[in-house]
Amino acid sequence: MGVVTTADRVPGDRAPKQDRSRATRQRLLEAAVACLAEHGWAGSTVSVVAERAGVSRGAAQHHFPTREDLFTAAVEYVAEERCLALRALFPQGAAGDRRAVVSALVDLYTGPLFRAALHLWVAASNEEQLRPRVTELEARVGRETHRTAVDLLGADESRPGVRETVQGLLDMARGLGLANLLTDDRERRERVVTQWAGLLDETLG
Repeated sequence: MGVVTTADRVPGDRAPKQDRSRATRQRLLEAAVACLAEHGWAGSTVSVVAERAGVSRGAAQHHFPTREDLFTAAVEYVAEERCLALRALFPQGAAGDRRAVVSALVDLYTGPLFRAALHLWVAASNEEQLRPRVTELEARVGRETHRTAVDLLGADESRPGVRETVQGLLDMARGLGLANLLTDDRERRERVVTQWAGLLDETLG
């Protein structure tokens, strides 16, 4: 039997460790969004998130040294995952059912992610050290969401007014999300979605 060197062991040992690290990070990110959505900024600490994720506070701080690191990364991560899931839902784009795409885009603003992001925005409006990070985050997430909407709707932004129409849809969706925070606004939302889908069919062709 030959001697097993460190070099021989590391590749085999590293993968499971890296996998565990990625899994821990993902649990922390998802737990952070859930905590922020449920408890707001004031009630969401690194300790609370670590407990929800089933990891130690030390492990949480290893991945995210500050509270701001954790929550901004969490909102960005979940937003990216939602956009990927949305693209997977419509691999062929609108494909004749633009209303379904509009409805799915509106749904981005009616779940826990939007509630979590809203708490983060409110906190950033009051905390100067958080504000630039959240402003930058919102710009990145906004650009990705806009790109996703353009692709799924089959929108040609070289045509006058198309970019503004798509952005108007996303702004409207955000407003519907705000209305839904206090009451179940589903019926009105469905009527607005139908109207916007018709407008988009006329504008986008």
